[in-house]
Amino acid sequence: MALIQLRKVVKTYTRGGETLRVLDQLDLDMEAGGFYALMGPSGSGKTTLLKLIGNLIDADKGTRSIQPGTRIVTLEQDPFFTGYDTLMDFALSGKDAPPRHEVEAIAGQLGIDLSRKADSASGGERRRAALARAELEIQLKAEALDVTLPGRQAGIGGLHPVSRTIERIEAIFNSMGFDVADGPEIESDWFNFTALNTPADHPARSMHDTFYVEGGSAEAPNLLRTHTSPMQIRHAVQHVKKYRALIDAGQDMPEIRVIAPGRTYRVDSDATHSPMFHQCEGLWIGRNVSFKDLRVIFTEFCRTYFESDDLVLRFRPSFFPFTEPSAEVDIQFASGPLAGRWLEVAGCGQVHPNVVSNMGLDPEQYIGFAFGMGPDRLTMLRYGVNDLRLFFDGDLRFLSQFQ
Repeated sequence: MALIQLRKVVKTYTRGGETLRVLDQLDLDMEAGGFYALMGPSGSGKTTLLKLIGNLIDADKGTRSIQPGTRIVTLEQDPFFTGYDTLMDFALSGKDAPPRHEVEAIAGQLGIDLSRKADSASGGERRRAALARAELEIQLKAEALDVTLPGRQAGIGGLHPVSRTIERIEAIFNSMGFDVADGPEIESDWFNFTALNTPADHPARSMHDTFYVEGGSAEAPNLLRTHTSPMQIRHAVQHVKKYRALIDAGQDMPEIRVIAPGRTYRVDSDATHSPMFHQCEGLWIGRNVSFKDLRVIFTEFCRTYFESDDLVLRFRPSFFPFTEPSAEVDIQFASGPLAGRWLEVAGCGQVHPNVVSNMGLDPEQYIGFAFGMGPDRLTMLRYGVNDLRLFFDGDLRFLSQFQ
């Protein structure tokens, strides 16, 4: 489409009782990048056509179309200065007059003295003053907001793929009767390590593995939690306090079933590890909870999460200070690009008696299991992503694939 288009334009004037048809059924297309000259004898309608193009007058008939965003400024051959004291008064006239400081800046660039009296200025000075005004009109129109233009469509956001995974995990475990716990990311050493039976000389307590922050005490400094197990301890302690009367009376306390998803922090960074990552840990404490229950629960979770009944799980013996016995959980897909490979997805085990005691329970009466997995790794497996860092680079080209 042409930038400016006139169709079937008619323009007449009445002079001395006689009607003069200056433009008659005129068609005109003005394209971007074109140079156009209006040529003809005096009275042929050149000025009228120029004013029509500049929207200074209206046609009697026909249409005038301008492509949105097109800016038109008219610079007359003989600017009309009657009624203006100085050239500056002319430049600042009209309802769309530019600010004075902008007029002075343009005048300085063009070498124009706008303080000259309009009636004594030469023809060249008047045209330069009109040119300065035209330049400013172009700038102002370029900065103006055209409310008739279609608006920019706002992009529709979506949940981050790791957030989707955490929501999915919560929904699956909620259906199994588990609560969802939340807790502080700045944790005390006691909840993060001591209450979980972690020895004082364990490598995980060193500054090479853990981010320590200000606060706390020499015996229990503050740190960025290295796992979400402290949330399990906090939840269990509050649960025991709530039902302490039942426990002291020898009655059964409602079982503790909770998962604790959230952000965790460790001094680590490569293609499969990040200093900030997510964990989801689970806890089930009761009088008759066994490793068999753990196997059933986690097998059902994995098959539901990956939507595959053909998924195979194996539990490999391992060691964690807060569980005994302990195991690593590996899964194997029956089909797809990862078929036949064993992939580690979680750690688990029977809750250590010392940890049960730190919850305020008698380990001779209560037993349970705990597990921990990385939602980041589960997300990588579900969507076939092989570099964890892609999830946290903030690249919308990558993240938009998961909307």
